[in-house]
Amino acid sequence: MKRKIVGYHQDEKQDWVADLNCFHGQHVRHEPPFFNRPWSATAEGRASKLGEVLDCKRCDVLEFPKGLKEYKRTPEFTQDTIPKGLLKNHTTKVGTWGKIHVLQGVLLYEPEGQAAIRICADETANIPPEMPHCVAADGKGLFCVSFFSDR
Repeated sequence: MKRKIVGYHQDEKQDWVADLNCFHGQHVRHEPPFFNRPWSATAEGRASKLGEVLDCKRCDVLEFPKGLKEYKRTPEFTQDTIPKGLLKNHTTKVGTWGKIHVLQGVLLYEPEGQAAIRICADETANIPPEMPHCVAADGKGLFCVSFFSDR
């Protein structure tokens, strides 16, 4: 998934890491011929790339970032009470991760461009910010969704 650079920090080896708007980090080394990023070597160069996008492989594999806090949780839904909006493609808002909690039964979760994921009772699945997805009941079940941010 394409994610915007919102800042930078240095890791324990003093290599530069781009902070992405999904709360993941990505190294931005200048190591020709593998990585041609001379802009990463100076403060001015890094500043010039703020707002540009990088491909976040961690979002692609639905990896939940560390350090986020839950700020909201939906009511529990059954196959009869799932809001219609969840049954068609929708997204979380900018900067918000979701986590589906299946309490009973099975729920199908389909991130756009990926195969459907079967989430069984006592399992969870992560929803990256702004990733189109939908859900569908697979028989009787019970689930809720919690929302996370860095605030």
